[in-house]
Amino acid sequence: MKKYFIQNNPFVVPTTDGKLIEEHHGLATTKNKELSIAHMIAPPGWSEPFQTPEFDEYTYIIKGKKQFIIENEKIILEAGQSIKIEKNTRVQYSNPFDEACEYIAICTPSFSMDLVHREEK
Repeated sequence: MKKYFIQNNPFVVPTTDGKLIEEHHGLATTKNKELSIAHMIAPPGWSEPFQTPEFDEYTYIIKGKKQFIIENEKIILEAGQSIKIEKNTRVQYSNPFDEACEYIAICTPSFSMDLVHREEK
């Protein structure tokens, strides 16, 4: 029995906002409830509603910039920077910039629509 798993076929989450979400590990791909890892590309002008998730979320920016509004504080991260946002924190993610933002998101426990608690726009 192998003690490793190489993910060559991530689950591409269907979206209607132009954002690419490739879940490599997590509920949709490996049934992992403890941790999810996703590669994402947010197009220029993209944004999500505010949310208050029941998971910690780590974000590492590969390319471009991403804006975070965390408890009413605006933060902008650029390539090479990362952030941890603790669970039960009200946050909004967006890319109001002119170029796409490529990043990795890690959630503990795994991302789940049941745990994200998005607000109505």
